[in-house]
Amino acid sequence: MQTNNKLLEIFSDIIEGKIVKRAKHELLFEGNNVTELFIDSLRRHHYLPMTVGEIPIEPSERIPAFIIEQHTAYFGWVFWEKFSQLRLRKLFGTVIRNTKGDWFIQLPANSTKIIYADTSQIFQIDIDRPFEL
Repeated sequence: MQTNNKLLEIFSDIIEGKIVKRAKHELLFEGNNVTELFIDSLRRHHYLPMTVGEIPIEPSERIPAFIIEQHTAYFGWVFWEKFSQLRLRKLFGTVIRNTKGDWFIQLPANSTKIIYADTSQIFQIDIDRPFEL
């Protein structure tokens, strides 16, 4: 019980991103997969399971989200990528990048994969530079 409480505290730090950098987090503790406990913590922090296409977001906004692959949680953003004045696409992209500099994991709006997003946290962005703060 005490271990679960400590893990929930650590997960809160990861999810909030104030003390721990949100990036890639292995969900193993002492050889045990704690993914379900992390998902429970996500729900407690208003991160709900949905697809990218289900997330209501405007082109000048981004929303924090996590995707869980096996026993690893990856943090990223749901946002609109601008190619030109007429061509945009909504996607989820991790903050972790691959060797080419692209998002390590990216999901388009038509993906059926589940991510956990907090749609109450909407951040305004410059669509021409979505990841500059």
